[in-house]
Amino acid sequence: MPARINPSILAADFVNMQRDLDRISSADLVHVDVMDNHFVPNLTFGPQMVERIQAVTRIPLDVHLMIDDPDHWAPGYAELGAYSVTFHAEAASDPVALARRLRAIGARAGIALKPDTAPDAYLDLLAEFDQVLVMTVEPGFGGQSFMTQTMPKLRRLRAAVSAAGLETWLQVDGGVTEETIVTAAEAGADTFVAGSSVFRADDPAAQIALLRETAARHIH
Repeated sequence: MPARINPSILAADFVNMQRDLDRISSADLVHVDVMDNHFVPNLTFGPQMVERIQAVTRIPLDVHLMIDDPDHWAPGYAELGAYSVTFHAEAASDPVALARRLRAIGARAGIALKPDTAPDAYLDLLAEFDQVLVMTVEPGFGGQSFMTQTMPKLRRLRAAVSAAGLETWLQVDGGVTEETIVTAAEAGADTFVAGSSVFRADDPAAQIALLRETAARHIH
């Protein structure tokens, strides 16, 4: 099973965004955190910024919406051409209908779960989603420590995906380093969001390669 590394531009230099995007050209996707200062206590950017990022990079966009009312706003990001649009289970009023709408537009549909959100309500619905994002920090800010207590949730999701014969990606986001990526890969993740560990590296491309190779060795 391949390991995908999606650097989070939350850790990039916002003033030199195109430069930093060029530095991660070997990434599988670029993770774009959209925050509204309501669903999470932080504010990043919205559709205009995502549209510009889409225009200046060839890396597919993995948009993560940490916003209220994704039922209304998420389709717009798919219409901008995002490869993948992930919304939070805690914020969506009808996750299945929203996922189907995103797919109809042409994007992959992802659902994200906060650290304290149990996966039970979604285990029988996994075929509706192309990706499940298990937050390994509380959403809102970069640079936090990886929460190992979320790994049982990830194992449950991996077991359910495997039992159903699905190809749903299982993503982790938060505190991903060379050490914690091993823990996440062994628990069932195949897609990894890394921010600080990539953008603060002297050679981001080499760090992406290291993370990808390390994870691939531990994915079952």
